[in-house]
Amino acid sequence: MTALHARLEQHQTQKLSPRLQQAVRLLQLSSLEFMQQVHAMLDSNPFLETPDTEPARDETDADREPWHADARAPGASRVNTDGGDTSAMNLVAAMPSLTDHLHGQLNVLPLPLRDRVLAKAIVESLDDDGYLRTPLDELATLAELDPPASDEEMRIALCRVQSLEPSGVAARSVAECLLLQVPEFVPPDQRHLARRIVTGHLDALAASRDPGPLARRLGLPVDDVAPVCDQIRRFDPHPGWRYGQAQVQYITPDVIVKKVRGEWLASLNPAVFPKVRLNQLYADLYHHARDAHSGALATQLRDARWTVRNVQQRFSTILDVAQAIVRRQGAFFELGAMAMKPLALREIADEVGVHESTVSRVTNNKYMATRHGVYELKHFFSRAMKARSGAEFSGTAVRGLVAEMIEAESPQAPLSDAEIARILAQQGLAVARRTVTKYRQQLRVEPVERRRRSAA
Repeated sequence: MTALHARLEQHQTQKLSPRLQQAVRLLQLSSLEFMQQVHAMLDSNPFLETPDTEPARDETDADREPWHADARAPGASRVNTDGGDTSAMNLVAAMPSLTDHLHGQLNVLPLPLRDRVLAKAIVESLDDDGYLRTPLDELATLAELDPPASDEEMRIALCRVQSLEPSGVAARSVAECLLLQVPEFVPPDQRHLARRIVTGHLDALAASRDPGPLARRLGLPVDDVAPVCDQIRRFDPHPGWRYGQAQVQYITPDVIVKKVRGEWLASLNPAVFPKVRLNQLYADLYHHARDAHSGALATQLRDARWTVRNVQQRFSTILDVAQAIVRRQGAFFELGAMAMKPLALREIADEVGVHESTVSRVTNNKYMATRHGVYELKHFFSRAMKARSGAEFSGTAVRGLVAEMIEAESPQAPLSDAEIARILAQQGLAVARRTVTKYRQQLRVEPVERRRRSAA
């Protein structure tokens, strides 16, 4: 018979309490998400309130120049708030929509009312790309003219709209859009060839940037075909994209870095700090009147106290981490990206006295406004790379060097990624060509072939 034995063993495991788990989750939220969470707590918890009055500002302190809360990265700008809502962004004229742009041109043309109605009907039917996707016979019905518009009238109205700026608007296909741009961008002696390529060989043009196969198909010298291909590639297949307000994603910096008395200092942005406190009057009333049936209120009071502490702890941690970054990366704030030093999360964690995972959460979706732009806090961290001399440098600094070299290159002889890598090696920085390619792509710079063609 098999004997059964019971054995009692003890194991230690680390388990976070639900409240601590929530604190960790809130720490990694962006400021906007955190503000939404706090506002939801304010709406549901009677023991939380916002201060009725704002602290007075010392407007004579020149060092307290306000930052606009919606600063775009990089390149945040300072604005004057003395006159109310006078943000610099509010002073920028909005880009007119494509429809408004075309209507404005039609309004100055001496057109009969019937012709104007038909032209405007076409304009109103264009999509965001600037194309006309609705058949002309259907538009004639929608115009509701008496007598109905004829096919010839609709074709004339279409030609009238297609003659407006931008070139290529109101096209019914990509080929037609490109054909409409030929007269504006191609010299007269090359227009016939350009139309021939667009109407019959657009697939070959799109398949390869090498004009050789297309030249052989056309039976023409490569030297005749190549410049025409280059010009066609500069056409805009989406003319409608040039108009209308672009959707800009704004970033609100959590921390602002300024130079005060010769020293770079980090401070919290008041715009992202939730103004929340314990409603002491309600708390006192609860303590004096509580009874056995007030368990729900007791829970809300504990949650309110925890929320206030969590708000303070969150922003205290963000500020501590930001100040440590400023101390470590002082050269960046003074000189820019090329002065960025290698920095690991562990170094900041040791200095602040928190776990490395806490620094990781703090630096995610939190932003710092500097004289060089607005950057996510994790932008200041990069692994160390060694130069031939033994000195260490950061990838961010190399990326800044790559940007500077590309900006200074000759338009007629742009630098390839391999050439940039060789130049860096001559300066003692051993960087692989594929790493240079990665940095160039992060800078949103086109390859050398396209930069050379764009400069031609």
